[in-house]
Amino acid sequence: MSEVNDIQINTGEENIKHETTMDITDKKCPNCAATIEYDPDTRKLTCPFCGYMREIPAPESGKDIEELDFESAKLRKSLDWGTSTKNLICKNCAAEAVYDEAETAGCCPFCGSTQVMPVDNDENVMAPQGVVPFEVSNEKAGVMFSNWLKGKFFAPNAAKQSCKPENFQGLYLPFWTYDTNTTSSYTAKLGFDKREGDKTVTTWRNYSGIYQEFIDDQVVYASKKTKNPYISNVSEFDFTKLRPYDPQFISGFVAERYTLGLDDGWDVAKSIIKRRLESNLSNKLRRDHHADHVNNLFMSTSYDDITFKYILAPIWIANYKYAGKEYSFAVNGQTGRVSGNSPVSALKVFLTILAIVAVLIILYMIFGNNG
Repeated sequence: MSEVNDIQINTGEENIKHETTMDITDKKCPNCAATIEYDPDTRKLTCPFCGYMREIPAPESGKDIEELDFESAKLRKSLDWGTSTKNLICKNCAAEAVYDEAETAGCCPFCGSTQVMPVDNDENVMAPQGVVPFEVSNEKAGVMFSNWLKGKFFAPNAAKQSCKPENFQGLYLPFWTYDTNTTSSYTAKLGFDKREGDKTVTTWRNYSGIYQEFIDDQVVYASKKTKNPYISNVSEFDFTKLRPYDPQFISGFVAERYTLGLDDGWDVAKSIIKRRLESNLSNKLRRDHHADHVNNLFMSTSYDDITFKYILAPIWIANYKYAGKEYSFAVNGQTGRVSGNSPVSALKVFLTILAIVAVLIILYMIFGNNG
């Protein structure tokens, strides 16, 4: 059972930070006047037409990713995304996405539906503090998809040779990360095994105490509307490569708007943290007391100095067609991990089952006759 300590709420606004950089993502190429976009391969702003490149300025010295206080954040005004944006909602899957104001969208980047409609911008939706930039370009993602499909044993050979990804869409997914100091009072029964002849006898002893642990960056996916299982399967990121949010990183991409709020995200985080604390404490008790078993572990936990970050992380989604049917997949934009659905060859399945049956018959004939 978990408890949350009462935390004093700071109603002051002296720490509210406003930044207005409305022209950042509308930078024009000095050669051809086209809009330059972030390129994952070079990690620079690049003109897709003439090849002009420009470095993204390094973060200012001492400019870290801001950890925001959990309680006072409830009273903060929305932070500026750094560019004019518009929000679209899909009438089919209910996913919400944030686009640059100049971009057009004819279909949902999550389910492919054309039933997308604009919604009023919500001034209470805060902007991110950090971003994990794309490291995998759509070309590399295409190669990784091809290698993934070739590794599918039951996929038809014709599909492995001919299928090409279509409609690649680069997305930034929303995540909350939480930091907190935890203090837990606990009681537990520790079991100590002893051999007595051919039996094992366990002696149980009661223990109690205080356990403290600092939780750093507990991650929670901040969406409750996107149910695509392939996105979930590839949503593991290295947050040590997190960069302070800069709108230039999301130039040319779509950002999913968080639909799991700060408080609901904290509830999810606490359930994860609770399991983590129980596991860590159980291992510590077993190690410190040389116990063989830990049973009836009960903890009451307080959470202090809670801070959070709202961050974005990259993913590619696309589809491909085979035999008149459409299949979808997702590629982690940082690690290149792929997940999706693939066609199945009925002939390969039949031959595999036939081979297994044949092996079982042969084994029965060999070992059955011997028996």
